[in-house]
Amino acid sequence: MAFWWPLFVLGFAYAICRFLLMLIPPNVPSIEVDASDVLDDGNQNHENSFIYIPPRGRTQQSDKKVQWYEPATMKYLGYSAALTPDEVKEHVAQARKAQKIWAKSSFKQRRQFLRILLKYIIEHQELICEVSSRDTGKTMVDASLGEIMTTCEKITWLLSEGERWLKPEYRSSGRAMLHKRSKVEFHPLGVIGAIVSWNYPFHNIFNPMLAAIFSGNGIVIKVSEHASWSGCFYFRIIQSALAAVGAPENLVDIVTGFAETGEALVSSVDKLIFVGSPGVGRMIMRNASETLIPVTLELGGKDAFIVCEDADVDHVAQIAVRAVLQSSGQNCAGAERFYVHREIYTSFVTQVAKIIKSVSVGPPLSGRYDMGAICLQEHSERLQSLVNDALVKGAEIIARGSFGHISEGAVDQFFPPTVLGNVKHTMKLMQEEAFGPIMPIMKFSTDEEVVNLANDSKYGLGCAVFSGSQRRAKEIASQIHCGVAAINDFASNYMCQSLPFGGVKDSGYGRFAGVEGLRACCLVKSVVEDRWWPFIKTKIPKPIQYPVAENAFEFQESLVEALYSPNIWDRLRALVNVLKLLSDQQNSPANGKRRND
Repeated sequence: MAFWWPLFVLGFAYAICRFLLMLIPPNVPSIEVDASDVLDDGNQNHENSFIYIPPRGRTQQSDKKVQWYEPATMKYLGYSAALTPDEVKEHVAQARKAQKIWAKSSFKQRRQFLRILLKYIIEHQELICEVSSRDTGKTMVDASLGEIMTTCEKITWLLSEGERWLKPEYRSSGRAMLHKRSKVEFHPLGVIGAIVSWNYPFHNIFNPMLAAIFSGNGIVIKVSEHASWSGCFYFRIIQSALAAVGAPENLVDIVTGFAETGEALVSSVDKLIFVGSPGVGRMIMRNASETLIPVTLELGGKDAFIVCEDADVDHVAQIAVRAVLQSSGQNCAGAERFYVHREIYTSFVTQVAKIIKSVSVGPPLSGRYDMGAICLQEHSERLQSLVNDALVKGAEIIARGSFGHISEGAVDQFFPPTVLGNVKHTMKLMQEEAFGPIMPIMKFSTDEEVVNLANDSKYGLGCAVFSGSQRRAKEIASQIHCGVAAINDFASNYMCQSLPFGGVKDSGYGRFAGVEGLRACCLVKSVVEDRWWPFIKTKIPKPIQYPVAENAFEFQESLVEALYSPNIWDRLRALVNVLKLLSDQQNSPANGKRRND
């Protein structure tokens, strides 16, 4: 008792000290970011402020400018230059110079950069969400969920665990190399390139940037032509935080443009992260093969949402509607195929329809709406064509949401949330990525049937399985061929930033987030060194030194058996033979007769 008591007191004192240290806030400087040109206070009178009418039937690819406008109101916001390939390569060259300096930075400096960003984000949540909302049409709540919380979680995880996973990791050396020390080192790759989509304009910039900068890289990000306005503002936040920690200029850069801008980025960087469509993802991989750079692709999704008969219908219905509205409001792939056990199909559909009918659609900043505008031009027409195809093939509309106050010139940027029943896998709606607020619900009878239905897709991003038996839900999820699975929840994986994120099949290749995503920004180098240098050094045994001895193969044969034979007695016998052969070789007058004498 006398021995343990001092240890207990010391442990308790240490815990108290750690707790008290947690109460002391870190010294994190504030940064100022000019937001005067992005705030819409209703009193602005810009010369170019007008209703933007996008050219129908063609893209902006032929333009030299990336036009900015609010999808919910069609208000014109301005433009940025569409950079040429040579201009992109110059941006990458400048980032490469800055990265050589940043690669020598300490983790203390990198953590301070993260803390400054985190402080600014928390203090300016409304501003960040409003900018995202104006540029994509999503609601403020959706912006908070998808932009703010996920980014804060990533920063917090990097602060807590990032350095740990980038330090050298020691590994076992095996039986033949017991005298060696083996480790894996993680070095910066150089300049990371990222081509990101419009659906999360804030998080899609910060997500690759945070991992790249914390691992010692530079990064050049091509933002989507559909969300460049917000991207250019968010870039100011990053620049201010970098300047606050004394980071070199041009370490992070944003480029705007169209296809040729992205192609130039792929050919210039040391790794490419792409978030977008499968078609463009294939083009990215083909282009990356020219320089053999690593590629991470996060592509489309057609996630299965499975509800078993023992699930809580009211609870799951709320989650299902959130999954659909969040997917549409943030213009992202999410739960797009709903499978409900036939025993609860009627009650589930009734509850979902009740919720959907209460949903209102409208300009997110002009009223209390549950869902905002659709970012892509003419995308609502594509959604309606998917619904029409399903109706022709036997589906029925169960419920639709209602429109709020929408200006006449912007009606085609909105689509009411729609619930469809009696759907089949032959319908385009069940096979093609919709990227919109459509909930097709299909019945199933057995677990085996629903697994087969869920796997009947060219996509494999994620799934969500709901059951009163967690064991059953886990069993179903384990059989679905995808990269992300949520048990009795939807999209919770992404809030666990320690987990890798990504899919299989047409949903992509590689992972970001988590340890895997962080280390994917690194040159992974294997290092072996002598454990007890200089006292024990690697020496080539005499029998296999050049010119090799006559008994060289006999020596090797015995050595392999001594190291790896599963029978301990055979290993001992072989070891005796190895020592005998070494002794004979050493005692030989000419160090043994050589094969080529």
